[in-house]
Amino acid sequence: MLWLIAVAVYDFRERRVPNWLVLAGAVSALAALTLGSSPFDSNWQSSLVGAAVGFGFLLLFYVGGLMGAGDVKFTGALGLWVGLSALVPIWIVASLMAGAHSILWLALRHWPFFPRLTLVLAGPSRTSELDGRPRRVRIIPYAAYLALAAAAWMVWGRQS
Repeated sequence: MLWLIAVAVYDFRERRVPNWLVLAGAVSALAALTLGSSPFDSNWQSSLVGAAVGFGFLLLFYVGGLMGAGDVKFTGALGLWVGLSALVPIWIVASLMAGAHSILWLALRHWPFFPRLTLVLAGPSRTSELDGRPRRVRIIPYAAYLALAAAAWMVWGRQS
């Protein structure tokens, strides 16, 4: 849960997920699987398939320029934790939240009733450290929404 919170906070604030944070989650998931103490009742096969499918599918969005690399890597690490059967509903909920984020951002951009909320939804603006040119803007903190959906699944989804 702490890992999910750290990813959500970092992605909401910076619109990126650092490699050290993704790696910490992946190593922790592998350790939990090795010790047989995965909190998600996931086995090796399900976890590895979840990681591969999550990473592989979102890699297509990264190649198409629609998603950041941190989102893709985080999804792979999350798949290690939860396995494929839990990753699918988490993915659906996160995608709905990301869609709502983008719709709200677009609406507020065209009708600026709440300019501060528009700025919060857009995230920080940055220039490249190398040449000073603006970098591609990442509006949707997708890893944060994945982390929130996974946390909600931890609390409510497994009770059924």
